[in-house]
Amino acid sequence: MITHPSRHCAVELQALPSRIGQVRRIVSAQLRYWHLDPLIDRAALGVTELLTNVHRHAQPDKTCTVEIELLLDHLVVSVHDHDPRLPVAGDISDVAATATCGRGLAMVAAVSESWGVRPEGETGKVVWFKLSAGAAVAAAPAGSTPAAGAGAAAATPALVRRVGAEKPAHRFVSEVELPVDEHRSQHAPARSAVAG
Repeated sequence: MITHPSRHCAVELQALPSRIGQVRRIVSAQLRYWHLDPLIDRAALGVTELLTNVHRHAQPDKTCTVEIELLLDHLVVSVHDHDPRLPVAGDISDVAATATCGRGLAMVAAVSESWGVRPEGETGKVVWFKLSAGAAVAAAPAGSTPAAGAGAAAATPALVRRVGAEKPAHRFVSEVELPVDEHRSQHAPARSAVAG
């Protein structure tokens, strides 16, 4: 099911490799429609990594919902799955150079302004990231980007406590939010190991 009123788009899917590629294309098309072309690569990379985590780790099923929403000058991309276990963002320096996994959330952190996890009790969790849309919105043709409504600020994902420097002893912890390096490049091309 796909819904996309003026500033919101939601896609429900099974997080299988073929579907991940389709959702990446849907997100890209929606951002083009909203005239947010500068955000396409980073949003596509981030959503691919979050969906790959659902595919690899979520239990009992792979059903999830991807939502993208334009709120004032930020684009929020979120993935809700039914697994209540929260992801752990490991230290990227602990990942072997030849490892094929372990970098996903670090890549999300690298391409986004902020990201986090919002527990949804027994119904699962929402992993989200935020991209600045200020420059993209300003560059869009007049009247082409939907105006933000009065309730937009209330829909911003709740922030969770920051995780300290200690390393978790197990794969999942209760809450995660990592700061993002302010000095990184503003644009990184999307690259993925998932076909599509």
